[in-house]
Amino acid sequence: MTTVIVPVDFSETSLNAATYAAKFLKGQAGIKMIIYHSYAKDVEAENILPRLEDLKRELTKNGALDIEILDHKEEDFVTGLERAARHRSADLVIMGITDKGALAQTIFGSNTLKMAATKACPVLIIPEKASFNQMENVMLASNFKNTLNTTPSVPIKKFLSVYHPQLHVVNVDKDHYISLTEVYEKEKQDLKDLLAEYNPEFYFMRLFDTDEAIELFSKDRHIDLIIAVQKDQSFLEKIFSDNTTKKMTYKSKLPILILHQ
Repeated sequence: MTTVIVPVDFSETSLNAATYAAKFLKGQAGIKMIIYHSYAKDVEAENILPRLEDLKRELTKNGALDIEILDHKEEDFVTGLERAARHRSADLVIMGITDKGALAQTIFGSNTLKMAATKACPVLIIPEKASFNQMENVMLASNFKNTLNTTPSVPIKKFLSVYHPQLHVVNVDKDHYISLTEVYEKEKQDLKDLLAEYNPEFYFMRLFDTDEAIELFSKDRHIDLIIAVQKDQSFLEKIFSDNTTKKMTYKSKLPILILHQ
């Protein structure tokens, strides 16, 4: 990775995401962190630069970190952030999300999910209570269907290259039995070859509740981050609808990296 954008509106949620990003990128040579702030009215811009400079100093006081400030007027937050990600060829956007209430979710939470729904670049969602301590175990959720063509191996490897964690590939399916079918075995081997440099470990769980399975596995294996791949519109509809997927995103204590196939 070379460029990471972190949008900040000075809410507690966004500042926590910025702190997480700074700790995650601390000491990583060749990676620039861009603090992004947009405003809709000129009057809002009068005192913003000193606040952004103060934040930059706060984030860099405990270690080497290459930070740039990017602030400008923008009518729509997500449109501006998406444009910035494309213009800067960003490898990653790191954003916070909150579960404190409907208003907070509407203002910042929905923007985070909307940005995750774009295809500008991968989005790392940071829950409000998450803090960066280590990156030793990462879980990749996979449905093991056409893995060679649906697994975004390049952005996955870019992200994993920062800390080279142990990669755990998890599939949850209520129809799993004692042994895997030939189809699953083939998909497993394809994915193993695709991500060979990270020596992935594979797990097949026979459970009905995917969210519960992921939560149990994360605790058992001390997972630090979850990678999820958006493969079609139905996945996006689940993210935005009032269902367990959305609740998992809000309630999760683990960061979730959203990629597109």
